[in-house]
Amino acid sequence: MSETKQLVDKLWNFCNLLRDDGVSTIDYTEQLTYLLFLKMAHERETRPLNPETIVPADCSWQRLLDTDGDELEVTYRTILETLAKQSGTLGVIFRKAQNKIQDPAKLKRLIVDFIDKENWSATGVDIKGDAYEGLLAKGAEDIKSGAGQYFTPRALISAMVDCVQPTVADTVVDPACGTGGFLLAAYEYAARDAENLTPHEKEHLREGFVHGVELVDGTARLAAMNMLLHGMTRADGPSPIDVKDALTADPGDRWSVVLANPPFGTKSATKMIGEDGKTTTSNLEIVRDDFWVTTANKQLNFVQHIKTILNINGRAGVVLPDNVLFEGGAGETLRKRLLKEFDVHTLVRLPTGIFYAGGVKANVLFFDKRPASDTPWTEKLWVYDLRINQHFTMKQNPLRRKHLDEFVECYKPGRPRGERVESERFKAFTYDELMARDKANLDLVWLKDDSIEDVADLPAPEVLAREIMRELEVAVGEFAAIAEALDSQ
Repeated sequence: MSETKQLVDKLWNFCNLLRDDGVSTIDYTEQLTYLLFLKMAHERETRPLNPETIVPADCSWQRLLDTDGDELEVTYRTILETLAKQSGTLGVIFRKAQNKIQDPAKLKRLIVDFIDKENWSATGVDIKGDAYEGLLAKGAEDIKSGAGQYFTPRALISAMVDCVQPTVADTVVDPACGTGGFLLAAYEYAARDAENLTPHEKEHLREGFVHGVELVDGTARLAAMNMLLHGMTRADGPSPIDVKDALTADPGDRWSVVLANPPFGTKSATKMIGEDGKTTTSNLEIVRDDFWVTTANKQLNFVQHIKTILNINGRAGVVLPDNVLFEGGAGETLRKRLLKEFDVHTLVRLPTGIFYAGGVKANVLFFDKRPASDTPWTEKLWVYDLRINQHFTMKQNPLRRKHLDEFVECYKPGRPRGERVESERFKAFTYDELMARDKANLDLVWLKDDSIEDVADLPAPEVLAREIMRELEVAVGEFAAIAEALDSQ
């Protein structure tokens, strides 16, 4: 058994013990995050060479070791409240932190028997980082916690990164970063040749290479800790993760690579006013002159946000639900402008059963930003169909990296797209063909679906029900937008 797996299993077994006390997987991972951070800070402070102080003296790990019972609970709570007021990575990790382990005896056992016994700073970055990633993956499997919505299958992330090929010369952003899976994979890809990098390049990798935005405090905390454990940021440095709604404003900064899986859902939580002057209402008015269209559809708004934050010649790989490909109105306008003003070159139709949220039909869209031009930038959209006659489940038949090998081979990363060759699952559609389709519909299907002819192959009723619910939500959102537009006339 690998050292990583031993560590995950050891920490996970204690999580099972805490479930009797009503501590969810995500709560447990948060508590581990706080305690691991304090223990690693202690190790840095007490090491013989170059000791460094990361947390205030009254927040030391030793204080937790020296107290018991109710006093331990009070001490732990006070430490969390103090650190929540700090700046940088420290502040993001402890923002709004609370103690969820109400039994002081179990808290003490977690501190003394599980965390204090390990030297986390001596453990290789890969081991402690992979162990943490392993815990996040297990947390995502806990359906009741809802944590899965923040978790993109690592096999898919790996394939997307292999296609986009981020280098140390890039800056990478994920505007809906969840627990940081894309940022971590991009960092590992760019750092593969670390021994040959200059000191300046190594500094860029650690300080300015990745940036993430996450709306949910608890998820941002996990992402920041993930970055820290993988050596991608300093505990006492600025946080690579911003806790905010990425859609509220143009951040002003631009990045050369965007990798993202924006949250699925139709409604945006704020009032958006786009370039077309139309408004979609909620409670907070935001003017985005950089948006082409005004819509309540969150994914369409994320596509617009991503087209803004990309540098000229920047590359994007984005996971998007089916409705972005065929929705009329705002969706049609967005697709037509994206095809004209960007080089929209590759689309992967993803199979169902690969996300923790059941019934999701999604795709990966790859596009590059280009300078202003009178002629359309998209010449051909290459579509790879990994959905038709493919059956995956989270447990029995999960998506593995090998299932994406053929697609990556077809993509030919780093090679001219003129070298691509059509195959049964890989077809090219010209710009004119795409624009001639009703509403510039990019939901392109050519393979025969064998499962349609066999009722036994249909998805489970609960999956079908969730698919119907999602499609109804999209429809309701669009009707609401139409009604609102009519009311404002």
